[in-house]
Parts: sequence; structure tokens; C-alpha cells
Amino acid sequence: MEFKIDTKEKFTVLIPLEIALSDNMTADIVAACVPFLEKEIKNLVLNLKEVKSIECGITRALADLQQTFYERNASFVVCEVGKALTETFEKEDIIDLLNQTPTESEAWDIVQMEEIERELMDGFDMEFEKND
Repeated sequence: MEFKIDTKEKFTVLIPLEIALSDNMTADIVAACVPFLEKEIKNLVLNLKEVKSIECGITRALADLQQTFYERNASFVVCEVGKALTETFEKEDIIDLLNQTPTESEAWDIVQMEEIERELMDGFDMEFEKND
């Protein structure tokens, strides 16, 4: 499976270059995403602009990936999801589990907001521990 990778200041954009994502590609998607958690820039934007169809196994894997990234204090945002993919996400009942934006620019905004939130929460946690 081929991907285009675009590294930005606070996140990396991963763009699958496949038109259809089938269940047998799930391991490839996970294997492409998870290593970013070990990099200095952990935040990942998965841009699905090239993808026209997606199967159920991949949608569940995306929801799991988002949870994994959040557990590791990193952002995972899916963007540029077409109508057919949105319908599949809705059918699989994961549309509300995904952090999804219409454009890559809006994904960048989400990453920035989550970075600020993590910084504030870290400061709050440190203050709370100091007062104990």
C-alpha cells in the first residue's frame, strides 16, 4: 500500500494513495500510522481525499487508532472524507468516535487546539499535585 507523507511543524499528514480501502489493508493502515507515536511529531492527520470506498474493518481500525493516539497524548484527525466514506462511517456507527474535519486546514486547527488543551491539562495536573 502506498502513501504520501507530508511533515508539518506540529503534525504529519498521511495520504493513502488507494481508491478503495479493503479490510485486508487494515494491517497496512495500522502499520503506517502507529510508528508516528514514536516520533518527535506524534500528531497525525489521515487525509482520505483519494479514497472513494472503505470497508468496515478499516473504519473500526481508524476508531481504535484514534483512541491509541489519545492515550499516548497525541492527536489523530481524519480529514477530507467523501460522501461514500461518511455513509460507511455512519453505517458502522463510528462517525461520532472519529475526530473528523472537512479540510486539512481544519484538521490543523484541531491539532493546535488539542496541543493547547494538553499543555493546559499538564499545567493543571502539576498544580494539583503541588497542592496535595
